[in-house]
Amino acid sequence: MAYEPIIYGLIFVGVFIMIEGIYLIIFGKSVRLESKVNRRLDLLEKGESPESVLQTLRREREQHKENAGIPILAPLSDKAAQANIAFTPTALVVVMVIVGIVSFLALTFFTNSTILVRACVAVIMGYGAVYVWLNNKAKKRMALFEEQLPDAVELIVRSLRVGHPFSSAVNIVAQEMPDPLGTEFGMIADESTYGLAVTESLDKMAQRIDLQDVKFLAVAVTIQAQSGGNLAEILDGLAKVIRARFKLFRKVKAITAEARWSGWFLSVFPIAAMIMIQLIDPNYYDDVKDTPAFVPAAIVVGVFLVINVIFMRIMVNIKV
Repeated sequence: MAYEPIIYGLIFVGVFIMIEGIYLIIFGKSVRLESKVNRRLDLLEKGESPESVLQTLRREREQHKENAGIPILAPLSDKAAQANIAFTPTALVVVMVIVGIVSFLALTFFTNSTILVRACVAVIMGYGAVYVWLNNKAKKRMALFEEQLPDAVELIVRSLRVGHPFSSAVNIVAQEMPDPLGTEFGMIADESTYGLAVTESLDKMAQRIDLQDVKFLAVAVTIQAQSGGNLAEILDGLAKVIRARFKLFRKVKAITAEARWSGWFLSVFPIAAMIMIQLIDPNYYDDVKDTPAFVPAAIVVGVFLVINVIFMRIMVNIKV
């Protein structure tokens, strides 16, 4: 059927939205990043002890490492850890299976594909939709964390200058900042209360968050703890550097916006044009599709489209 590619795309969008719906139905507002009260403070306000809250947050933070050694699930585990998804690894696999089954049923009802094609496409959609969803969640959380970090570092600097120790300054950040940064710094404050070195907690957070600015913060605090010096001045300079990098990154993103959209348009337009031709005139390629050169030519066009996407991304992906 000429319109089957469109149906495939609509089914993929549908199952992608279904994943978000399942997540919000199960966990609700407690997983939303825009909440003014971070999750750690919310759990404490409900009457849980600081120790049980720390254990809960630690378990959520470390749970996705279980599947890190499985090749197929490792990419999902990395993204789930960065996004701090409330789904357990088992629940994530269950969601992937449910999405695959729903995709297979939708393909069965709305397409005439063979059962082998439907099964393969359903597996790809189940895995792909979960990966895209996790990737979007991780990108959103990392971007928000990166945006909050300069304010948090400046708050630490002000606390240090009025005489608070570094651990108390971190605790102030944990109380004043919303998620995702508030809960992460709250865990550092709780871990230091129960005996773990602040530098070690910061290093673990830097490895988990995997942002260059967070690594700078961890390294700066570690060096100061080992060699001494004015930590407030060091972090003040770091906050200025982070904010300047953030502004420069936004400026570069704005400057390259036209090139990025042009690249996507040039890559998507040939595919969209082919689909429209098939919808308007399904017999358009009948005269050439049985010739020996048709399949090689189609493969060459596909390869050039992929190369175009790669090169356009390289051209606009400027490191700041």
